[in-house]
Amino acid sequence: MFYADNGMAISGYDAVSYFKAGTPILGQPDIALMWKGATWRFASEENRDRFERNPRAFAPQFGGYCAYAMAKGRLSSTDPQAWQIVDGRLYLTHSEAIERIWEKNASRNIREAEEHWPDVLY
Repeated sequence: MFYADNGMAISGYDAVSYFKAGTPILGQPDIALMWKGATWRFASEENRDRFERNPRAFAPQFGGYCAYAMAKGRLSSTDPQAWQIVDGRLYLTHSEAIERIWEKNASRNIREAEEHWPDVLY
């Protein structure tokens, strides 16, 4: 299950772009696919194909919910502009202010979030 605002994963941003371009890029409505109950948009067919071959390599951790809120055992929406890649995994946070708090101790926050995921969904 992925956080999907109006059914759109990462608010329509291309998950692969975080890794490939080093920045979030809005995906195109006509370059999309469905995965895990959400629509994923991509900036290029190449990015869509890369995602389709290995979606778990590009999808944000904790179902796209805020990684900091998850560390506290809560669910929260995310801002696609508030993100970090740690050990090859994409983490989104609720806002840039929360991202700054989260990144001060990202390793601990990831460990704590993993303790809550996916039980916090239920």
